[in-house]
Amino acid sequence: MPEVTETPDATRGSPHARARGPYRTGVRRRAQVIDATMEVFAQHGYAGGSIRAIAERAGVSHATLIQHFGSKERLLIAVLEEWDRRTVAEGLADASGLDYFRRLPEVMASHQANRGLLELFTTLAAEASSPTHPAHDFIEHRYATNLATLAGHLGDAVRDGDVVPMTDAQIMIEVRLLTAVMDGIGLQWLLDPSTDVAGAMSACVERAVTAWRTQD
Repeated sequence: MPEVTETPDATRGSPHARARGPYRTGVRRRAQVIDATMEVFAQHGYAGGSIRAIAERAGVSHATLIQHFGSKERLLIAVLEEWDRRTVAEGLADASGLDYFRRLPEVMASHQANRGLLELFTTLAAEASSPTHPAHDFIEHRYATNLATLAGHLGDAVRDGDVVPMTDAQIMIEVRLLTAVMDGIGLQWLLDPSTDVAGAMSACVERAVTAWRTQD
């Protein structure tokens, strides 16, 4: 990304104009580090992916990497946040209501291209149940956000008349069950790569939709 150059008169000497170039460089460098970290963690896992290896792959110094992220734990959280962002942007950004749920099998299948990251998240989710774990707040927030998102789309389906009326409590139970299935299918695939992730998730979603349309 090219640096922003100052224009005569109006912006010359402006603090905002002077900061713009370094700011862009910092954003670009941060993105490079996250991409490199994703590659290293996916290839070697969290324990085997060293800060030195990440810095070398990103083409930055160890000091620069620490300056931007502070610790290996923060790097992991940044990677998982970026993984979530890309997943939503690529698979779910334009979906709503029942269509959102029917896109979930594609999203689950896309995780198979990043086995190392899925392993990391599965391990981290279990370890971070302890309030003392450095990623506890991130995992807690992630689950709360995902549940709220799923509940919002199921609520939309209720309001649109696509499923039977449900209370907020009933909606939350349904999305918790669906989340548990997604986590479980991901774990089964890690243990047995022959698991048909997309097929299993599709069957689960369709059974859920059928139940949502018919339950008393």
